[in-house]
Amino acid sequence: MKAQVFRGVNQLSYEELPVPTLEPDEVLVQVQVVGLCQSDIKKIRYPLYEPPRIFGHETAGTISAVGSQVTGWQVGQRVAVMHHIPCMRCDYCLNDNFSMCDTYKNISTTAGFNASGGGFAEYVKVPGHIVRNGGLIPIPDNISFEEASFVEPTNCCLKAVKKAQIAPGQTVLITGAGPIGLMFIMLVKYFGAKAIATDLLPSRIEKALSVGAEAAFDARDANLPAKIHDLTNGMGVDVTLLAVPSDKAFFQALDCTRKGGKILFFAEFPDEMEIPVNPNLLYRREIDLMGSYSSSYRIQSLAADIVFNRRIDVQALISDRYRLQDLSAAVEQAIAPTAETYKILIYP
Repeated sequence: MKAQVFRGVNQLSYEELPVPTLEPDEVLVQVQVVGLCQSDIKKIRYPLYEPPRIFGHETAGTISAVGSQVTGWQVGQRVAVMHHIPCMRCDYCLNDNFSMCDTYKNISTTAGFNASGGGFAEYVKVPGHIVRNGGLIPIPDNISFEEASFVEPTNCCLKAVKKAQIAPGQTVLITGAGPIGLMFIMLVKYFGAKAIATDLLPSRIEKALSVGAEAAFDARDANLPAKIHDLTNGMGVDVTLLAVPSDKAFFQALDCTRKGGKILFFAEFPDEMEIPVNPNLLYRREIDLMGSYSSSYRIQSLAADIVFNRRIDVQALISDRYRLQDLSAAVEQAIAPTAETYKILIYP
């Protein structure tokens, strides 16, 4: 099979590899489409993981083989693949901190080498733990592989929305109108709240409005806090979702979030970045700072329902499609997006 192997920082190698062999409790999936995620790009561009590895985790495909002990799954079934499943027994899991679970972190789907998602390959192997515990999700007949590849990123965004307790009637500021920010806009609207978006690109500001934002502004607008206060009866927004790793966006969030509101970090910042904050701003205004990382097993069924019943329009997020052999070009486009770059999908 063909696969894109991470051989070092900014080194992707399109190689011929053996199709993964199965243990009796494992399943092999032929990858039909895999989304290119910002976390994939980070792993490719920075020295975070020892090579060789095969990344890619927003995977949808067709079961091509099942181990002798596998029940309930057959060759030919169309599935979305979750690359991590928690143990459901450790102290983290019992407190719904599933992404902190050691099993969640250390057992993953793989196309070879150290298990790292494996979606950037023609075939990916699903370990028995993931097969047995809900990591394969049947795709309805009327849903495309493209749409199904959004189940995992929808779960990640939905987790943040739930964690911030976004509720009907609230107003939410979303910093960044890339594919994640646009999905946040859709989810915020679906749950009955109003979304306000910011971005640097005029095309993304327009896109934010087209997918349901009540208002969208240039993030460099010096009058942004005043405009947001005008839209919220002088209060400020109830929640800010930081979908870009920008210290400027964080300070805007402090200016734009109401007393008693919440600021949630969703984008991962560079490790060397530090943000100085006067703690009295948080204390006196009772601002909650929180982070949301990865997906939540608790809402997996809800994420699938939202995608499979088209409660949000994930197809509106797709801008580009690349062959697997052109993954390096896709990464370059994601790093330096054009005016019309949103979600990029890869086709093995």
